[in-house]
Amino acid sequence: MSALPLDAAVSGLIGSDTFILTQEFLSHMLGVRRNTVSVEAHSVQQAGLIQYRRGHITILDREGLEECACECYSVIRAETDKLMGTA
Repeated sequence: MSALPLDAAVSGLIGSDTFILTQEFLSHMLGVRRNTVSVEAHSVQQAGLIQYRRGHITILDREGLEECACECYSVIRAETDKLMGTA
């Protein structure tokens, strides 16, 4: 799996496990085609980590989603926490 653990980061920043984030917006943020986001979102949803419907994402298993993230997730999370004053 791939970049969708970005969802966990977004969720952490807004303090909710449910938020609105379209595949098109995610594709622009990540610099990939919308179809790539669609395929990955389906994959992560099939794994039971998120529920995704028409731009509404609900994190079902945050720990599992974070485990799917690349090793850079923890570094980015720590830096974001420092910047936001939550570290």
